Amino acid sequence: MHEVIASPFLDDYVVVRPGDTRAVRIGPRRYRELLENTPDAGCPAWLVDAVRRRWDLDLAGQPLADSVLVRDQSRGYGRASYEINLGCDYDCEHCYLGEKKFAGLDLSDKRRLLHILRDAGVLWLQITGGEPLIDPHFTEVYQLAHDLGMIVEILSNGSRLANPTILNLLTALRPYRISLSVYGATAETYERLTRRRGSFRRFERGLQAAVAADLPVDLSLIITSHNAHEADSMRAWAERLGLPSREYTHMSPTINGEPEPLGTQSIAHVKPRPRFTGCNAGHTFLHVDPHGLASICKVARDQRIDLLAEGTDGLARLGAIADALMLRTGGCSGCQLAGQCSVCRPLAKLYQDAKAPLDRYCQHAERRTDP
Repeated sequence: MHEVIASPFLDDYVVVRPGDTRAVRIGPRRYRELLENTPDAGCPAWLVDAVRRRWDLDLAGQPLADSVLVRDQSRGYGRASYEINLGCDYDCEHCYLGEKKFAGLDLSDKRRLLHILRDAGVLWLQITGGEPLIDPHFTEVYQLAHDLGMIVEILSNGSRLANPTILNLLTALRPYRISLSVYGATAETYERLTRRRGSFRRFERGLQAAVAADLPVDLSLIITSHNAHEADSMRAWAERLGLPSREYTHMSPTINGEPEPLGTQSIAHVKPRPRFTGCNAGHTFLHVDPHGLASICKVARDQRIDLLAEGTDGLARLGAIADALMLRTGGCSGCQLAGQCSVCRPLAKLYQDAKAPLDRYCQHAERRTDP
């Protein structure tokens, strides 16, 4: 099993370690040296030194093939998110996915998809859902992503995290992060939001198991109208556990532009968004849905590319799709505040389709309420 991975990453070359967010830049010359070495060659002295200094790991005297996975050249997509399945064991009203149908690829096609993502250059992979841990093929997908040299993050509600098979796998092959959504600090509040009896107990058990296993957990505190009264308690919970946390206060329409999640917005807890200055969606990052259809991101799912049918060649069109979607003006034509907008054009379109109040996404709401 490889200890470190040497890989192209965008316009650079790096060495990374599974379960760790740190990297070592090595440049094209040293990357080619690793790529062209024979399998029985030893690890070069510069690599032994760099890995020891970065991770306190000793590769001295080890054959290169036994300790270093050297990935081939790529299409330049360094990151991706993969919805392994939209099915979920919760029924949260605020969810941006809307109706969550349990459907997706069979295991054979999931494996093909991961190889395509590897060939596209994906080094950092986010596995999400729905709830990814309830997918019947999660362990096989996670194992293969690791074996292909991907650094994996998991987005989960934590309800299955105490499952011994899953916990043992993640302990043996550590992800670089497990982001767990927190929906309340008490069973009553948590289960009112998830609309599932027993969900709080399952979450607590999963969180405790992950902490006991010293897995790299951070908490996403989801603050809605249903649980806003427990926001301080949720923050305190994260602090007691010594876990990093982030707060999500903006409720979005569904990916189909349906307005239902907007009704769960806690207006008092909305935090100002920073100015949108562009992103790399569609150019160096992509999103893949449960059926293997690639889009520029989770929000903008227009003009998707069937990766199983087209492979990495289809991704040649994704950059142009991204540029067109970012320029689409819709109801914002002629806006003089466009350069100061806090949301991207695809997200603004979802708000517009949902007929959302301007104060959820547009600066004009502030201008109209000025005295």
